[in-house]
Amino acid sequence: MTLSSISTTLDQLPPACDDIQFNYCKTVACANFSRTDPDLYVLQNSNLQRPVLICRECGAFPPVLSNYDVVAEKQRLKLEQNSGLAACSNNDCLHNGLPVLTNRQYYHAFGFSGERQRYRCKACHHTFVDPWSSSNNKHQLQQKLLAYLFTGYTVREICRRLDMNPKTFYDQLNNIAARCRHQLTIFDARLGKQSQDRQLATDLTPLQPQSNNGVLWIATAEVNSGYVISQHVNYQTQSATTSVTHHDAYCNGTRFITPHNNHYPQSAPPLSQGLLAHIDTTYRQILARKNMENPLSGQVTIHYPTKGCLIRPQYTVYSHFLYLRELLNQNIPTLAVFMPQETLLRSACLSVFIDRINNHTIDPLYVVEDQQWQHGQQIEKIDIVLMGWWRDRWAFSRNKSANKGICHLGGNKKNQQHWLTIATHHAATAYQQRFYDQFNHMVNEPRRKLRPASLLPLLDIYRAWHNLCHQNKAGITPAQTLGLMSSPMTLEQLLQ
Repeated sequence: MTLSSISTTLDQLPPACDDIQFNYCKTVACANFSRTDPDLYVLQNSNLQRPVLICRECGAFPPVLSNYDVVAEKQRLKLEQNSGLAACSNNDCLHNGLPVLTNRQYYHAFGFSGERQRYRCKACHHTFVDPWSSSNNKHQLQQKLLAYLFTGYTVREICRRLDMNPKTFYDQLNNIAARCRHQLTIFDARLGKQSQDRQLATDLTPLQPQSNNGVLWIATAEVNSGYVISQHVNYQTQSATTSVTHHDAYCNGTRFITPHNNHYPQSAPPLSQGLLAHIDTTYRQILARKNMENPLSGQVTIHYPTKGCLIRPQYTVYSHFLYLRELLNQNIPTLAVFMPQETLLRSACLSVFIDRINNHTIDPLYVVEDQQWQHGQQIEKIDIVLMGWWRDRWAFSRNKSANKGICHLGGNKKNQQHWLTIATHHAATAYQQRFYDQFNHMVNEPRRKLRPASLLPLLDIYRAWHNLCHQNKAGITPAQTLGLMSSPMTLEQLLQ
């Protein structure tokens, strides 16, 4: 279905897909919040410079999405996470792509092929071999490779020391990343079965901050342990079969960005200002975008990658939260999500967890704080300020020279003192910053600015190392803190 078959005055929202419809008013206090009746909105497509959807009740203008593309993007993220895992490969089978690790009820053990375990699908009787069921005879070489990589050696230096060519290096790196995904699948499944209150921290940042290549990286971590539950980027290594110049929510395949380069003059960095002024400036910058839910639609410079393709950030972020919803146990009593001031994160969280919003079992919050703020300190005086076009209700507190502000996005305005004390997205932000520090020589390498694909294996490796091997001052890993394992995992155990 395309816009060419629709009159300039629309009378329908973009069609739902798999019972998913994300196009509605996202103002929680509005009577039309989460309602999908087209009569409640003004719909138009005659002017691309104006919103397609406007709420008749509150005047909000949430950007529209192709629900089909959100579902397709979520499927892409799942396939990437399950890449290399033993699963049925029959495209016509109901169990296609479902890993044996987390779906053993769908498969029979079916003998061995050499040292490797063979399985048979119960639905289509297709047989396949588990590539990870035998020992890794390259683990010593891979341990040395990771040791050099984590200590700052360049690819050329590692190849010289290990007497290998660059192609072999990247082949080994991809193999290590696949093993790390295999290990993480086990522990993510254990986390998903737990039924207890969860506090999550989410952040969205450029994958290569100095490259301006349009690749954004979203990560979500458990606040208290620092365990990174999920991370995704709006980039795929394969070229898109279809792409459109302008975003068209009524057209399938609109999530892919057509290869192009946008160049804007570099603006001077904003002057130092207080927290209140910083938040107000951010609201103005978001309103200035052509699409409020697309950080790449503003006055930003984009140097399109030489290979692969970019995906519009809103589709990756919505799919990221869909992935989280499927991973986490639905029996979790309450859920809190702390995030920086970004409308895309807000809209995606509210839309995906709409059932929890209506049941008041989720607390999504903006959190903005000065670097000097001491987390966990007692809050004394609280100031309330309504900010932005949406008149969001912010609560501010000051301690000595540090300030902190929080905005509850789910409608519940109580317990401001409680949220000012505990709310922070530091777990996700610090994880991403440590990745930059650890692999600065690769992230900011000039020749790699338009080749982000070479960083994707590092993301899987670093997440596995961070969750399963990295120990805090007490010698405890994030996975241990959550009760997912009893002792830290060594690099040798990670690679076996």
